Amino acid sequence: MAQLAGSLGYHLSNSGREREGLELAKAAVAEAGPDAPAATRALFLDRVAWAHTRVGEAQPALRALGQAHAALDVTDGAPAPSWAYWVNREELEIMDARVFTELRRPLRAVPLLQDVLGRYNATHAREVALYRSWLAVALADANEPEQAAEEARRVIDTSGDLSSERTAERARTVLHRLKEYKDVPEAREVLTEYGHLLLT
Repeated sequence: MAQLAGSLGYHLSNSGREREGLELAKAAVAEAGPDAPAATRALFLDRVAWAHTRVGEAQPALRALGQAHAALDVTDGAPAPSWAYWVNREELEIMDARVFTELRRPLRAVPLLQDVLGRYNATHAREVALYRSWLAVALADANEPEQAAEEARRVIDTSGDLSSERTAERARTVLHRLKEYKDVPEAREVLTEYGHLLLT
């Protein structure tokens, strides 16, 4: 039941129903309880952090991130269910970086994303493209348009080889963010070359 609530909450948080998503994310944590397997509890708390982020509640989001890391540190509990096989420290760091980016805290987001990308398996092209999209936005927020444009180009070039609507959407998000820097040659070049993607 907790897994269903958490998954639906995450979907709603990303689909324009942020308040409902937050309530379901919290319900998943409550349903799972404090004795849930470490990876399970960490996942549900991560989703709470994201849900708070989507409604613009920074401090509760940051607290939930800390709680997710603390949950994963527990080593003497029950084993995680098979559907939580992918939850590990690296995945939590990725959510940390997404939250920092969405909250426009680039001084936290940029080094974390650079570190994660430096360790991430490059053969996972879709995930790499998504993570680079958050890095591009965070660099733009950090007033580093030249680097943001470089990352934007990487995102778009990778996304072109993927049949993923999510990566295409993130590419458009990055291009929109670069518009603020259209007077910077590197950003203008990317916008000129790929601006047609904003029309799709």
